[in-house]
Amino acid sequence: MLIIGQLFCLPLLTYWKVYMNYQKLDTALAVALNNVDNPQEPSLNVFIHTKEDAESTDATAMLENLGVPNVAPGKDVFTATLSPNAISQLSEQPWVQSIRLSQKMRLLYRR
Repeated sequence: MLIIGQLFCLPLLTYWKVYMNYQKLDTALAVALNNVDNPQEPSLNVFIHTKEDAESTDATAMLENLGVPNVAPGKDVFTATLSPNAISQLSEQPWVQSIRLSQKMRLLYRR
């Protein structure tokens, strides 16, 4: 970080969120995105909920190119480990309904 007078200049990597459509993200994912150091690294486990018109070849190709596994016709929920940049790209697609952070499951009952 550079300090020029009272102005702080942060590395450019902190400005990757410019084109993120936060309306499609849940609160937990929005918070997690703020804590990521490298926007290129796939580090966030997410659920991608798509609309019915997501069965187009463009949607399928984009999901596959971003590394979403098991993309198949008729599915409307996908799980993947994505980078913040990939999440940003998906959030801008009209066929994406929402993107939610996958939470770690906790054991509810112990003996």
